[in-house]
Amino acid sequence: MQAQALPSIDNKSLRERVLNALRDAIVHGEFRPGQPLIETELAAQMGVSRAPLREALQILSKEGLVEVVPYHGATVRALDTRDIEELYSLRIVLETFAARLVIETDGDDASRALRSCYAEMLAAAEAGDLTGVSRIDRRFHDTLIAMAGHKLLETTWNAVSLRVRYVMALRNRRNRDIRQIAYNHLPIIEALEARDFARVSALLEAHIASSRDLLVEGWDMMVQAASQDSAT
Repeated sequence: MQAQALPSIDNKSLRERVLNALRDAIVHGEFRPGQPLIETELAAQMGVSRAPLREALQILSKEGLVEVVPYHGATVRALDTRDIEELYSLRIVLETFAARLVIETDGDDASRALRSCYAEMLAAAEAGDLTGVSRIDRRFHDTLIAMAGHKLLETTWNAVSLRVRYVMALRNRRNRDIRQIAYNHLPIIEALEARDFARVSALLEAHIASSRDLLVEGWDMMVQAASQDSAT
């Protein structure tokens, strides 16, 4: 009797688990910019073969989180200051557009969703949970985009969201008081509730620009430190 082939979904599931683990480690800042991702070491740590690991690295390369150089291996993509400038200038456009659409429609649902994010973010900050703050911070901005009800806007946002998550996690690590990360979101909610687009736009631009400036200020030094740590 011919042996029954194993269902391919098992292999796919393994690849997805490897991919999600690596992606989370990168966007949470556990792997730093410029850090080599050595297949043999990662495979041993995760208890998997190199095949699903290699597939995951190729996907992460397409997502812009990893650089894969043939015959040289993979490294966490070290964004430069121009990358950050471009990413954050695009964020300003996308998020202010989303805010305008929320204001033009019934924004009560958006207000409740964003206030829920704010409350959770503040609770995580008061508990000293930086990872939780970063996760809810991302959810706040994802929610603002989603509540705009504009499919093409959401598709565009999703195309850059992983890089947004990556740099937001690195930025939040540079905040001395993580409660301030939560507090910075409350005026945005209040301006949305007041249907004051001029104020919302100004607050979002200042909020995003301050994050960009905080990152750019020490980015080159952070990348250099990561490279030195990797070398040792």
